Amino acid sequence: MFKKRHYTLRYQASNEVELILPNQPIIVNKPLIDQTSFSVLVWNIFKQKKADCIDILKQHADKTKLILLQEAQTTSPLLNFISQHNKIADHVPAYCFNDIYAGVMTISDVLPASLFSFREREPLIRVPKSALITIYPINNSKKQLLVANIHAVNFSIGVKAYRQQIRMLLIRIKEHNGPVILAGDFNAWSKQRLNLLYHLVRSIELKPVNFPVDIRKTFMGKPLDFVFYRGLQLNAAEIISTTASDHNPLLVNFRLDLH
Repeated sequence: MFKKRHYTLRYQASNEVELILPNQPIIVNKPLIDQTSFSVLVWNIFKQKKADCIDILKQHADKTKLILLQEAQTTSPLLNFISQHNKIADHVPAYCFNDIYAGVMTISDVLPASLFSFREREPLIRVPKSALITIYPINNSKKQLLVANIHAVNFSIGVKAYRQQIRMLLIRIKEHNGPVILAGDFNAWSKQRLNLLYHLVRSIELKPVNFPVDIRKTFMGKPLDFVFYRGLQLNAAEIISTTASDHNPLLVNFRLDLH
């Protein structure tokens, strides 16, 4: 279904699902950010295989403006969470199995002003990975916040597909005149991938969030999850230790820097 379209699925209260197609007009009724500081939760949720993962989301639902999930599946518990907390979730399915869609999902309190979805096939196993850019209005500012949520390709020989997927996002980010957050599971498990990732984000002046106590999920000694930013001040960053996924959530608090 919709295989050749860059579509996004939107879930809101009462679990209604809406198909969002490219260049579809979106009517925004309020800004995402109306104060100087806000928090973002970034988490590979491990396809909700562990029941207590929803409890983690509930604990942070009212404390965060944005929740960026990777490996999010449209299961009843997650959709119920979105509905019960009056959230808006934009989901880019990488694949569908038994009528359950899986991919990156960005959850917020308000509609984005615009969005762009991306899919990249894993070169070896041919199962796609997805990414999503959402752009939100900021109160009392002409600038908007760009939020990029990515689950990077994993199984590949060399870095061609990896570079291609990240560069698609960076082209959009480079054009954006306003604050930026780029975050997710980058699968940067090799020195080659990690060096390429840092080279690409530096090329558009993004800075990495460093964690005082770094308990991020690692593979082959390299961290997989990152948060990069531009046009914002970093207030605080922590990693939540949990067994509710094979990744630990990243919790970051930013301050607007629009001057």
